[in-house]
Amino acid sequence: MTQEIFHLDYIRCRKVLEQRLAEPAPSRIQLLTGPRQVGKTTLLLELSQRLGNQAIYAAGDSPEAGLPGFWERFWRQIEDAASTHGRAIALLDEIQHLGSWASRLKGEWDRLRRHQLAVHVVATGSSALRIGAGGRESLAGRFERLTLAHWSASVLATTFGLEPAKAALFVVRMGSYPGAFLLHQDLGRWSAYIRDAIVEPALGKDILALADIRRPALLRQVFAISAASPAQIVSLQKIQGHLQEAGALETIAHYLHLLEEAYLVAPFERYSKRPARRRAAPPKLITLNNALLAAVDPRGIPDASREPERFGAWVENACLAFAWNSGQRVAYWREGPLEVAGVIEGSWGSWALEVKTGSFSAADVRGLLEFTRRHSQYRPLLICAEKELSTAARLGVTGISWKQFLLSGPPTAKDHH
Repeated sequence: MTQEIFHLDYIRCRKVLEQRLAEPAPSRIQLLTGPRQVGKTTLLLELSQRLGNQAIYAAGDSPEAGLPGFWERFWRQIEDAASTHGRAIALLDEIQHLGSWASRLKGEWDRLRRHQLAVHVVATGSSALRIGAGGRESLAGRFERLTLAHWSASVLATTFGLEPAKAALFVVRMGSYPGAFLLHQDLGRWSAYIRDAIVEPALGKDILALADIRRPALLRQVFAISAASPAQIVSLQKIQGHLQEAGALETIAHYLHLLEEAYLVAPFERYSKRPARRRAAPPKLITLNNALLAAVDPRGIPDASREPERFGAWVENACLAFAWNSGQRVAYWREGPLEVAGVIEGSWGSWALEVKTGSFSAADVRGLLEFTRRHSQYRPLLICAEKELSTAARLGVTGISWKQFLLSGPPTAKDHH
């Protein structure tokens, strides 16, 4: 089985799928997961339009999917298309709504292989948990998994014709859900969309349907507290103290893990070579799309000039969320008064990140320099305002503006966007 999980934005995900669908069929099933409202259905419909009569699209949450014989009729259509056109592409959207989908899909894939039918299969699902569990149990060796992640600033700019710098600022202030972008001039409608199309279904359907949540109200409170603490290191005890009902620390930690699997909040561990120290340290909470911050914070979107600290926290949250959504492994480091905002490893390389949106001095980057002195495999990177890049240069630290970072990642991340 292919173990790597690719985290891709919309444009790159479409390109990868097109490349894989051009390979000889039948090949491995392509399982596409990701957050709600990032374009999985749109992507399948776009592929269907491009591929014409070779592609057969079906949605697992449609009324037709509930009728007797739906599954059998769909695969007869696939076989007819393969016979007529020489090959066929099965596009199954929201497959988790179909009962016993993993074992049934395994049976169809095995049949395709036995009869050497030229059929590709692409299936989508909003929940990493359900797709992951079904795949591991029934589809071992038969699938490759892709994650269509939250959109980056560069994809937002390309898709909607924005100036890149404005797209980066938009990602900080209002996130990157494509459907929400169309409503951004009406904050009331925009907020309702984020709440009703993303937050409520994720908390009320995706997680509750996939895990044993005995206290759903507690889950919602943990999410609200996390989203109100962007880029903050928060102990589980502190979260527990803010809850309206008592919750065991193990339950809170479990709910944070589920929120990460639902692409809402990621609790980053403290960087340490000792696993016990990583587990014992409080997590740094990153909301994985800044639109969720604005949706839950009664103070609304921060003003950069009047609320510089709050705006800076949102910038840091957006930068670290971008790294996570791009498939990087992300942690933080803190030892006494010294701290590093993010420690990342992956296709971008190994970096230690500090984020400063205001003016700063040598004392403000002591943590960054000390960490990279102790761990020389990591390169220091100072993410700052464009006007402060000269200060970073004087301090001998590689600098990049936070807008440019949100568009392209670190300076050497050439393979990204």
